[in-house]
Amino acid sequence: MMNRREFFRMGGLTLGAISPLGLSLPEVLANEALSAGRQINVIFMFLQGGASQLDMYDLKPDAPLEIRGNYHPIPTNVPGIQLSDRLPKLAKCADKFSLIRSMHSYANDHGAGDVDIMCGSPRDKNMQAPGIGAVLSKQQRQLAPVPPFVHLGDMKHPRHSAPGYGGYLGNAYDPFLVTQDANSPGFSINTFDVPDKVDVTRLGGRKRLLRSLDLFQSDQETKFEFARTHDLFTEKALGLATSPKAKKAFDLSSEPSKLRDAYGRNQVGQGMLLARRLVEAGVRFVTIQGYVDTGIYAWDHHWGIFDHLETQLPIYDASYSALLNDLDDRGLLETTLVITAGEFGRTPRLNDHKRGPGRDHWSSCFSLTMGGGGIKTGMVVGESDKYAATPTDRPVSVADFAATVYHVLGLDPTAEVIAKGRRMKMLPEGSPVRELL
Repeated sequence: MMNRREFFRMGGLTLGAISPLGLSLPEVLANEALSAGRQINVIFMFLQGGASQLDMYDLKPDAPLEIRGNYHPIPTNVPGIQLSDRLPKLAKCADKFSLIRSMHSYANDHGAGDVDIMCGSPRDKNMQAPGIGAVLSKQQRQLAPVPPFVHLGDMKHPRHSAPGYGGYLGNAYDPFLVTQDANSPGFSINTFDVPDKVDVTRLGGRKRLLRSLDLFQSDQETKFEFARTHDLFTEKALGLATSPKAKKAFDLSSEPSKLRDAYGRNQVGQGMLLARRLVEAGVRFVTIQGYVDTGIYAWDHHWGIFDHLETQLPIYDASYSALLNDLDDRGLLETTLVITAGEFGRTPRLNDHKRGPGRDHWSSCFSLTMGGGGIKTGMVVGESDKYAATPTDRPVSVADFAATVYHVLGLDPTAEVIAKGRRMKMLPEGSPVRELL
């Protein structure tokens, strides 16, 4: 087993060293101190494909049938706030999160929309913006022997690159990707297990070999960037390989059966439970693939929307409410920001698809939720028109949403880096939603 002294000896970390971020260690620690009073972690359930605001959080019961759809509003435990009748468990804990009903995005297609909501910036094919989790990894030093940023499930659309990665910050700030289904029998993570008979000396030898191979890179600038990101990635991988705490976090079998049932015995439910365990172990930002396979891409319900929602909504309702209640019971809700959001919403008017009515993409107005750490809960921010088509009060952009998360995490949106010869600001636009802070 590798101890911390051996680990740092192999990594060659010193107080005066310049990190891959262009910061000295004292500067990194100073940035971390910004949020040291109450460090906030994030669990982000990504409703990729675009969930329907009209069928979940912004129902319009007085609208015509082709607008309002099949569902009806029900009261919650917060007077004046109503949710869909397909979200009864969330209705009982609406005091633990807040709604934004006036969201709008830059893009109306997958790929670009994914980047918008995960990064807070429009997609640039030549200079991909980093995800919020990547910025967190950059600006605040990770002290726990686990990666700071994890994706549970592949967030990649079949025709687009995966969103929310390191972008122009480099691959070192990509999330650790877990593609295994947490609900599968015998679920375990062994990607970074140390092979039998491989001791610390051999691990160190492998690292030195990789460094020697770097010398063959012909372009000096490319070599330097590769070495910086590669070393940091290797350091994180070694941390996983040698940390019992990291491995223990992935062991769902230690959880009570009753609690696992409450989350739901499916990929989303067990993923949410795993996210809680990862946060407890020290992971700072966990993104979860927020859907199960119903024969259509995620929440992209262009046809048969109500058939698909009859599967997705109960899973969402159970897993999200269980997470909020579980975090609260453990005293973790005040230090865990929980987000559920898709890249956009759905069209107010149902289409007449031959396979059953559906709703198409709609970025002009949609809803998302934010709860837990750093956020005022039991609130509704913004309002939409009578068809949930356009914000009529307090419009909130995806950049504003990102700025709010930046604020809660103590991140600096004005920080700049030089990438490919260009000076890039972490978050070019956006202001925090002050009503929630």
